[in-house]
Amino acid sequence: MKTFQLLLISLLLGHLCFAQDIKPQEVRNIMKKVSDWQMDHINDSYSNKKPHHPLHWTNAALYVGMAKWAQMANDDTYFNWLKGIGNQNNWQLHERKYHADDHAVGRMYAALYRKYGEEEMLEPTIEQFGFLMHHPANTKLNWGSPYHQDRWNWCDALFMSPPVWADLYNITGEQKYLDFMLEEYKATTEFLFDAEEHLYYRDERFKGKLDQGTKIFWGRGNGWVYAGLADILSNLKPQTKEYEYFLDIYNKMSIKLLELQTPEGHWAMSLLGQKFYPTPETSGSSFFVYGLTWGINNGILKGTKYKKAVVKGWNAMASYVNDKGMLGYVQPIGAEPGNASPDKTEVYGTGAFLSAGSEIYKMVGGK
Repeated sequence: MKTFQLLLISLLLGHLCFAQDIKPQEVRNIMKKVSDWQMDHINDSYSNKKPHHPLHWTNAALYVGMAKWAQMANDDTYFNWLKGIGNQNNWQLHERKYHADDHAVGRMYAALYRKYGEEEMLEPTIEQFGFLMHHPANTKLNWGSPYHQDRWNWCDALFMSPPVWADLYNITGEQKYLDFMLEEYKATTEFLFDAEEHLYYRDERFKGKLDQGTKIFWGRGNGWVYAGLADILSNLKPQTKEYEYFLDIYNKMSIKLLELQTPEGHWAMSLLGQKFYPTPETSGSSFFVYGLTWGINNGILKGTKYKKAVVKGWNAMASYVNDKGMLGYVQPIGAEPGNASPDKTEVYGTGAFLSAGSEIYKMVGGK
């Protein structure tokens, strides 16, 4: 009995030690610093020669994290900023009706609808998704097929569109949104998920292709998928068949990601190629920290090994924020492992960082 008590005390002290490594106020402070810098620099050119369109997928990923920060901030500045973007664009999705990237801004609209309850915020998304359900794309998922990106045939798409469908299901209670999303998600997973490695290929072009003798699983691409899984699961009822489907993928990826974290705390740009891609990459890594910490906070991922991983991961991400609040080591727009440097950032990296911070804050006792 005494041995058991000592073991229990040891485990509790270990848990407290992890929590004490990160202070809630420190998380708030760095999230504010990063969000404020990003708002001041929203019109920088980043990966392109001109600023991103406000409804572009890059900014949409930023808004996902910014909305999470706005809920924590005790300051309407951030919600007002997001609401202003919606009003200026008449709450429309971006240009392409079928393309998942152009659905992603719907994530922000759903977050604002949950706060303000104004129907105009969701009406265009509901109308467009209704059209998609009645006129589904019939293209194959093969990369060379005509209009192939009218369906989710690249793994990033699983962050961009499916969580919006899950949001609409959760908000309206209408099963049709979940049914459509689940069918398409299953098709993508059957096409791109590696059953041996429990990771997603970016798209068909990378299946069977090797880099330095390793399969190519793009870090950020899998970060998109993993963060999207957490957001989908947040919208579903536990113990339902849909929840169990997504939970199975989430659990398989979680175990694999724990194995692949580098000693420094980040994840490599090519997840199986740490040796060949030693440079940190903060957009994918931040989304992994977000998804793992979400699992801890929701009682899905249990044990000190996960807490150790997210503490190490968060501390690494925070160390790449410069004195002004810019998050460095964000890989520019791309579709495969590449380059990142301390002086390079992108809006989606900020969004991933803020998402991670929102869950880390909860984990360490923030209210």
